Amino acid sequence: MGILIKNGTILTAENEFKADILVEGEKIVAIGEHLHADAERVIQAEGKYVFPGGIDQHTHFEALCNSGDRDTAGYETTKAVIVGGTTTIIDYAPQDPGCGLIESALHRIHVRAKGKTCVDFALHSLITEVTDSMFEEIKELPKYGIASIKAFMAYIGSPLHVDDGTLVRVMEESKKVGVTVFVHAENGEIIKMLQTECVKAGKTEPKYHAVSRPPMVETEATKRAIYLAEQIDTPVFIVHISCKGAADAVAEAKAKRQRVYGETCTQYLTTTKEKLDNPDFNEAAKYVCSPALRDEQELKAMWQGVRDGILSAIVSDHCGIDLAEMKQEGRNNFVDIPNGAPGAADRINMIWTNGVAQNKISKQKFVEVCATLPAKINGIYPRKGTIAVGSDADIVIFDPTYRGTIRLEDNPNGVDYNIYEG
Repeated sequence: MGILIKNGTILTAENEFKADILVEGEKIVAIGEHLHADAERVIQAEGKYVFPGGIDQHTHFEALCNSGDRDTAGYETTKAVIVGGTTTIIDYAPQDPGCGLIESALHRIHVRAKGKTCVDFALHSLITEVTDSMFEEIKELPKYGIASIKAFMAYIGSPLHVDDGTLVRVMEESKKVGVTVFVHAENGEIIKMLQTECVKAGKTEPKYHAVSRPPMVETEATKRAIYLAEQIDTPVFIVHISCKGAADAVAEAKAKRQRVYGETCTQYLTTTKEKLDNPDFNEAAKYVCSPALRDEQELKAMWQGVRDGILSAIVSDHCGIDLAEMKQEGRNNFVDIPNGAPGAADRINMIWTNGVAQNKISKQKFVEVCATLPAKINGIYPRKGTIAVGSDADIVIFDPTYRGTIRLEDNPNGVDYNIYEG
């Protein structure tokens, strides 16, 4: 019986054409003009765009914050994500205290997320406890369908931090089994120095979060990670790029045919560091994320990086950190504000509105960076990330004429604010 989607304009990363789509079960079984089928449900999509469900390859659901002792919002809050047009997430699986990489990932699959998530998901492994056994576990990750592992160069003094020696060994072991190393590239030592200087000078408001994490710390760490990967001859993926210096480092490596890739986030394409200048702590603290928000010139450079193909994905770096309790930990010192903000529910609408509708990117580039390339990067293409016979029927029907305002009350994300409110 199935579902027949009629007369929509199908968007893929390569094409735009008008056709019908027949879905049976959870698969696309036919695409063509004037399809006739005894479908149980017929959806008229005339005047609408039909594109593959978004893939957000950078989310943090039910994960311990970088400060404090509480987890981000759980998988039950992914109902907001699917309302926002994203149908698959690639979530980070940090090690639980005292647990290995694989044990932590399996616990996430079978306990934390089971019966709660409203979207399909895969996992990246994430280092939060360096042990000798961890390096052996890297070799086993592909057996569990995990193709990537993340290391943080930032957050010195926290369980997240990975020093350069450990990073090199992670790269070496990952290379042996085809696991890609994802890197949060910020120079943790310089950040620590700048944070200390700010606090000693009494500069403790949220705006000093950006002062203590200037573009220089991201650019330097990006170049260092790329150099280390070059010496080991292994791929590296730089996550959440926010500044031109880091994007340029990726571009230079690509020009040398080095296997270096990068992503940026919705917030670095739509929001600037002026949000941190608000004297109202409750407003400014919402926008504390890492890397820090940048100025308008850096924002423009991120759009250029997307257009030029330097940045392969637009992600949310979703962290469901509530304001009323968790962000308050840093009321007297910005260093203690948990880093991150929710965003997975609004990524598709924000990138269409600020990108496609403003002629910054084409409709094909939109599909490419929001769905197709993330599917390819994470090994789930063409099952995900495209509209094709045999692909999963993860389909968005999008009305380009719709005009509205983002409001938390219309699509609750599980925390008490939305950084794209209004």
